[in-house]
Amino acid sequence: MIITKKHLPRRTFLRGLGATVALPLLDSMVPALTAQEATAAKPVHRLGIVYVPNGIYMPNWTPTGDGRGFALPTSMQPLDPFRDQMLVLTGLSNKMGDAWPGEGAGDHARAAGAYLTGVHPKKTEGADLRAGLSMDQIAARVLGAQTQLSSLELSLESRENVGSCDPGYACAYANTLCWSSATTPLPMENNPRVVFERLFGGNESTDPEAWRARREEDRSILDAVGDKIARLQRDLGQPDRRKLDEYLEAIRNAERRIQMAEAQSERELPVIDQPAGVPPTFEEHAKIMFDLQLLAYQADLTRVITFMVGHETSQRAYPEIGVPDAHHPLSHHGGNAEKIAKLIKVNQYHAQMFAYYLSRMRDTPDGDGSLLDHSTILYGSGMSDGNGHNHHNLPTLLVGGATGNVIGGRHIRYPRETETPVANLFLNVLDKLGVPLDTFGDSTGHLNVLAG
Repeated sequence: MIITKKHLPRRTFLRGLGATVALPLLDSMVPALTAQEATAAKPVHRLGIVYVPNGIYMPNWTPTGDGRGFALPTSMQPLDPFRDQMLVLTGLSNKMGDAWPGEGAGDHARAAGAYLTGVHPKKTEGADLRAGLSMDQIAARVLGAQTQLSSLELSLESRENVGSCDPGYACAYANTLCWSSATTPLPMENNPRVVFERLFGGNESTDPEAWRARREEDRSILDAVGDKIARLQRDLGQPDRRKLDEYLEAIRNAERRIQMAEAQSERELPVIDQPAGVPPTFEEHAKIMFDLQLLAYQADLTRVITFMVGHETSQRAYPEIGVPDAHHPLSHHGGNAEKIAKLIKVNQYHAQMFAYYLSRMRDTPDGDGSLLDHSTILYGSGMSDGNGHNHHNLPTLLVGGATGNVIGGRHIRYPRETETPVANLFLNVLDKLGVPLDTFGDSTGHLNVLAG
């Protein structure tokens, strides 16, 4: 640690006209050579949820071997670099996604609606929605008390679908995982520009058009706080200046990519259905949304993020990897070998994007470790076999360090006949996040796969 005369509060913001830039954790935020040094930089708990729609082709997702001697299957190969920090869980169930007597179709709506709530969604196409308080929002009520945003709810698909997406079910069920109450689904934001402004748009100005004026003048959000950045850098030690420079460059890079996406949208698609700021390719969109999540964690703007790679019944095609077919119909492969091969490509592509995120998290310092060391990231889906609309044997990964609680490098298999609810895992995760509960949703007890 470099000893300087400058001590900064952990929650330091640089404010300018239409801009508020939070700082990452710096050495200068820890009083040097004091008793506080041992505690001030103590890593915070972070929870991330990454959801993939339409299930996963499980024969190419399920590892062979249990315990530490497991082999990664084809679809999981991009995640091999994170094997030591990854817990693979097989055999967990989302039983509340099953149809109740007389309900019939609607498995996709129920898969998403029940996944983080552990509650069977009410079948309705109207406004009388009902599921349950989701586990991310339970965590946000505690972890979000110390941050600017209690949580972020993000997606790679727009909210344009309204009405019914699954027979008899309102689209709200399929378009979100997050519920702030049993009757209040939270919208998922897919526009990087909106997310960026939510993170860094300031409220110092009384003019609500301040940030729009900055955009029209093609100025960076950092220009509004440039003088304050310069003054701060003069007072920082060399390691902190380097860390701050890297963080500010990441903000600039994200902003440039959003601006390029907007310009490209305006140039190539003068009439578009999706809002400006959404990149034209899946990969670029996914990467910039993951990068924004990283910035939000790094600046401690939020500690809870839920991210849908796609909504249930997603019709996205992936021609860039040789899959021009829509994802949802492809998931209903009917045993067709050609369709299965394409579905495996999609599953692996999603895992590849997730690996990009984990790599960025691992490479970003945070206190005495990395962001990945100090986070719990859940990757999964509310159904397994999309062909049969099966809500059992869910694909489930837990990745990260969780401040010492995730003991990775393991594959744990639960017998199909036990019907172990995925809500049992959520109880365990919440407990290690400092949010202990006796029960949640359809839980039958704590899974107890996390240490500590």
